[in-house]
Amino acid sequence: MSDDRGFRSEPDPDNPGWQTWQLNDTTRFNSWMFPKLLVRADADGKARLRMFPERRHTNLGNNIHGAAVMALIDIGLFACSRQLGIIEAGTAVTLDLSVQFIGAGKPDLPCDAVTELLKETRRLVFLRGVVEQGEGNLIAAFSGTIRKPTSPR
Repeated sequence: MSDDRGFRSEPDPDNPGWQTWQLNDTTRFNSWMFPKLLVRADADGKARLRMFPERRHTNLGNNIHGAAVMALIDIGLFACSRQLGIIEAGTAVTLDLSVQFIGAGKPDLPCDAVTELLKETRRLVFLRGVVEQGEGNLIAAFSGTIRKPTSPR
């Protein structure tokens, strides 16, 4: 479903239970960096944003580059917040993001940013999570704060 704030999210026919998460403008960073992203809310109250690594996401060690992991996390703060019903997409902004790298991400497996809500105030959303591949392969842990969009005047 397209949105007047510039993104689309609809059921992914190849991945039951998952929604697409893409910008309508494919020249923007999100679409250029990650041509395919999927998002879903899990039964445990968390949400996950999934990327499908490509060669462009790797470093010289043939692992997922840390910058790609950080970009996934940043996009995940917003995509997952929307999946959890916390914000609508739009002009919310990242106020802070802290990342601890734990292990290497492999380029041949989907990679998920799993996000949970810590606290929500009138203007702020506090989140934390992990980036993982499959069961038990932790790539990073993170915490971040986003500022909700300002209502138009």
